[in-house]
Amino acid sequence: MAYQAGDTILDDEYNAFVNNSSSPFGYNHFAGTGSAQYGLGQSSISTVSAGNTVQASHWNSLFTGMDNIANHTNTSITASSVSAGDTIAIRSALITDLANLASAVAGGSTGATAISSQAAGSSTNSGTWNNTSTIERSVTFASADTMRHFFNAGGFIRIDPTCVTGIDGDKDTVFNDLTTTATGNLDLKAQSTTRSGSGETLTTNGLANGFHDLGTSYTTLLKLTSDNSGYTSNTVEYQAKLNAAVGTATVITIKMISTDADNDDTYTSPNTSGVPANPNEAPRMTLTLTEHFPNNTEGLASNITSSSNAEVSNSAS
Repeated sequence: MAYQAGDTILDDEYNAFVNNSSSPFGYNHFAGTGSAQYGLGQSSISTVSAGNTVQASHWNSLFTGMDNIANHTNTSITASSVSAGDTIAIRSALITDLANLASAVAGGSTGATAISSQAAGSSTNSGTWNNTSTIERSVTFASADTMRHFFNAGGFIRIDPTCVTGIDGDKDTVFNDLTTTATGNLDLKAQSTTRSGSGETLTTNGLANGFHDLGTSYTTLLKLTSDNSGYTSNTVEYQAKLNAAVGTATVITIKMISTDADNDDTYTSPNTSGVPANPNEAPRMTLTLTEHFPNNTEGLASNITSSSNAEVSNSAS
């Protein structure tokens, strides 16, 4: 017997709408704990015991939950509430609405606008350098489920690279172009990474990788090579990894690797006025992370945030 006009609505049909963990997914799987790309950490809806009547209150629990997720993900649905005494009628779009909500969550709730931000730490090299700068920072969540729910609900980690200019001449320009201008904001989301900047030479494009694509070894999200004359071997690369597989992981680590393979001409005393005393030095690099977290203003029961962040390494040579 199918869920269609003219049939009796059975408890196991209602329970499937609530609890199904395979396609078509039930509410609890994409809105509750779920697994992998499904789950937002919302309270689960109770099922109906075998043989019991499916009452208006049961339907309203489901419809209210669906409305909340639709509001957060900005997904259009048509399911509506019912009242005691109403004739039980088929909600023709219910299955489609559930599928659309599940799809929105699986995609990382990219339509969500109830997103707030808070600092997730910043690290800067202690001095200038002329070989390699490596900075790693981590963001830790209270549990693996919280981490999944953060990204599934539209949360993301913004990677904002800069350099301390005004020190070493042309190399300031090179690394400012590679970071502030060409990288811009690098937003690591559930299923992909986005780059707001443009320019320079795109050496490695890993922007198709999001949180759900990461493993315990570093994945390159983006690598840029300078297109400035005389500096076309200088690069900046951004990588990310987890401390375990998705579903077990609680820590995400971001690494920025800057390389200075090109040398400037070295000036000897007496130095020309206004020319850097040591033009071979690259500027101090800064890796700043910002957490853009799902908030509770449009349907979620509470904000979904990380618990801490830390510097993992910071070296320059």
